[in-house]
Amino acid sequence: MASDVLLRRPGAILFDLDGTLADTAPDLAAAVNLLRTDRGLAPAPYEALRPVASAGARGLIGAAFGITPQDERYPELRDAFIANYIAAIAIHSTLFDGVNALLTELECRSIAWGIVTNKAGYLTTLLVPQIGLAHAGCVVSGDTTAHSKPHPAPLVEAARRIAMSPENCWYVGDDLRDIDAGRAAGMATVAAGWGYCGMTEPRSWLADVVLDTPRGLIDLLDLCRT
Repeated sequence: MASDVLLRRPGAILFDLDGTLADTAPDLAAAVNLLRTDRGLAPAPYEALRPVASAGARGLIGAAFGITPQDERYPELRDAFIANYIAAIAIHSTLFDGVNALLTELECRSIAWGIVTNKAGYLTTLLVPQIGLAHAGCVVSGDTTAHSKPHPAPLVEAARRIAMSPENCWYVGDDLRDIDAGRAAGMATVAAGWGYCGMTEPRSWLADVVLDTPRGLIDLLDLCRT
């Protein structure tokens, strides 16, 4: 745990999905590597794909094929990637170790929790019940509002859905855009150092707290001021 901030006890904790609550990288990597093998290419190393899993099609296709969304090949690859992913969305995806215990502890402490992800709604709807998160207090996807993270709108919408003021919420995520969105929404921010974290060091994101494990969030709650 790294923090110089004594946080106020939250009324709710909101979480990013991929790389924060759930380790979805194995299925995402398999979907993009199927694109490669279908085209006669060797699979890309998992170690190169995992850090960009939170960035979805853009990040994974970029890592696997070295192209950006501006490339003329990108739309076809994106559509095929999504089709592959839908067909096998929860084969190896699981909650990170300690997440189930964390969510149970939040419920025991009467702290609401919800999900705010940039994943498209139709994919979120497929995935969430299959990995044991159907009891979330709210689920806000990347297309639920007019903006996706790092814009604060999805987080503000999630707070509205659970009847909580943003300043009474924490937001936990494994990408700089999560921390930027949480800060812009007026929430305390927690960097999930156990997640994918892109290509940057979480301690450079200026989150209020950086944690190495989900269990650390319970320890952080024990230290909160009321």
